[in-house]
Amino acid sequence: MAKELRVGIIGCGGIANAKHMPSLNKLPQVSMAAFANRTEEKARLASQIFGSEDAKVYGDYRHLLEDKTIDVVHVCTSNDSHAEIAIAALEAGKHVMCEKPMAKTTAEARRMVETAKRTNKKLTISYNNRYRPDSQYLYHMCRNGDLGHIYLAKAHALRRRGVPTWGAFLNKDKQGGGPLIDIGTHALDLALWLMDNYKPRTVLGKAFHQLGQQASAANPYGSWDPIQFTVEDSAVAMIMMENGSTIQLEASWALNITNEGAGKVTLCGTEAGADMWDGLNINGEKYGKLYTTRIHLQHTGVPFYKTQEESPADLEARLWIEALMNGQDPIVKPEQALVVQEILEAIYVSSETGKAVSL
Repeated sequence: MAKELRVGIIGCGGIANAKHMPSLNKLPQVSMAAFANRTEEKARLASQIFGSEDAKVYGDYRHLLEDKTIDVVHVCTSNDSHAEIAIAALEAGKHVMCEKPMAKTTAEARRMVETAKRTNKKLTISYNNRYRPDSQYLYHMCRNGDLGHIYLAKAHALRRRGVPTWGAFLNKDKQGGGPLIDIGTHALDLALWLMDNYKPRTVLGKAFHQLGQQASAANPYGSWDPIQFTVEDSAVAMIMMENGSTIQLEASWALNITNEGAGKVTLCGTEAGADMWDGLNINGEKYGKLYTTRIHLQHTGVPFYKTQEESPADLEARLWIEALMNGQDPIVKPEQALVVQEILEAIYVSSETGKAVSL
């Protein structure tokens, strides 16, 4: 692999500007050399801020893929175009990082995995919650066996009011769903990864469309048109794994609750439990007594000496690029993301049919 990787950005909207491009821009071994967006002016602006001196701008992503000097592509578009663009990029000989969720449907996600294998190119999905300090710490505890056999997990992605009213978020045809596929996917990925269990057996779920049917002056992003709100506003599910372990998943953009938090996981093991609700807490029994231990993860350096810790987005970008340069597998393997997609789709099917779905 070359000493420098030339990266193309497809989709120069919010997530690209907030996460992908700033993080890639910090890596000396990366050159952002191409930008594509349907509104070409957005691509041009991104190029001016983050692009290399020879960066090119396109209104059609297919023209970007024709550039043989581009090694890597980041797909930051709406859910319904993830598979189409990722597959085309892999076929064009590019490594691909795709924003979550992997795709709109399981069939599309499966084609992405198959194409990556056939083309021998790396594919990963941007599940950046794995790179948080609490997630990393708990992951190592789980792999070390500190929690014992983890037989129950709760994956939380709950907003009391937090409906994204911009872009295509409320459009079922474009997105495939609402909070379940948007933020629930992060929590589910975390639970599966921490448990190291990717063999679901049965899924029973329910997606609700209740509060979305009425406008909300309390929504921080402004109210919405109920007619345009075609996705669920909340969803719950019970996921039974082949080994008998169970995951309870709950996701919402609008739900009448007081305890909210996204990307949180609760784990119950035979040796100890853990939760991410108020920091990272480990609980269990020792010497005949119950205990709860708060894990302090913040930097505790000299008060007058300021350091900047690596953000989850920066760590994700760095480890992805290093994996490519070293010929290693990415942290988020496409096969893992495919299982997340299969479960999400099964929840929607279960909700529509009123029946459990076997996988």
